[in-house]
Amino acid sequence: MKPVQILELFGGIGAPRCAMRNIGIPVKSIDYVEIDEKAVRSYNAMFADELEYRAQDVRGWNLKPDVLVHGSPCQDFSIAGKQKGADPNSGTRSSLMWETLRIIRNLGEWKPRVVVWENVPNVLSKHMRHNFEKYLEAMRHMGYRNACDTLNAMDFGLPQNRRRVFTVSILDSKPFDFSTLTKRPMRPIGEFLECTDAPQYVVKQPSMLKRIGVQQKHGFRGSVNVIRDTAQTITTSQMRCPNAGILDTGKGHYRYLTERECWRLQGFTDADYDAALAANPTRPGCMNGVLYRQAGNAMPVPILEEILKHTTTK
Repeated sequence: MKPVQILELFGGIGAPRCAMRNIGIPVKSIDYVEIDEKAVRSYNAMFADELEYRAQDVRGWNLKPDVLVHGSPCQDFSIAGKQKGADPNSGTRSSLMWETLRIIRNLGEWKPRVVVWENVPNVLSKHMRHNFEKYLEAMRHMGYRNACDTLNAMDFGLPQNRRRVFTVSILDSKPFDFSTLTKRPMRPIGEFLECTDAPQYVVKQPSMLKRIGVQQKHGFRGSVNVIRDTAQTITTSQMRCPNAGILDTGKGHYRYLTERECWRLQGFTDADYDAALAANPTRPGCMNGVLYRQAGNAMPVPILEEILKHTTTK
């Protein structure tokens, strides 16, 4: 099979590339764009046989991408943030979604056949949906047929309740059919957990302990969830505010998810994690906020495996 040429915008730690590797699709990177230098370090380490990339803005390229994947910043859409939105020229991080459209326009006849966009469900809320509709309309004007659906990582084998909106745009073709995706049984949470009693993961803060299981109105600042069968959504602030939940270790003791567990719950392999850890080490006995943040920013790899399998092998 000829390598699929991919352009990754807001590329993070390369979930689309991991997905294509996992399903055996050969990949040739046209470009990888990511402003977070520590994420670039992880990406370079995970794909060490490829050209290294620096934190950068978009540069010129001379090869036609087959696939463009972008997970533009979600902070200004998310209910966990201030919901500043993404109006054009607003200067919010989420408004960088319009840069993707500019890049596609500038590609002219070299536009990618497939464009995949991932974001939080709140992009469809009544206060945010106008920009979502503008994005779809702009893609239609460039010749794309759009399809979108809200997918949950739980339906693709991962015991993490993570709902995200995926938009798949196909150039000059019939719309993508989300019903063709193969759902997977959720694997047991135990398959993703480490056996550790390392002290840095023990929940010690009295303010945290007294919020365990308490029902409060403000989800991200209210109760602390105890993980039973599934984790809640892993976020970038997992180390400080464990939205995904904590683990009951018995006798009234609890611990945080480890960095490795968060990466596993996003579908990354231990080899991916080990490479990223080597590139972004921390002091012994300390939690690694960089790797927690990178896990929280990532797309679930198994969902991308299904989408890319159905869009790049035809």
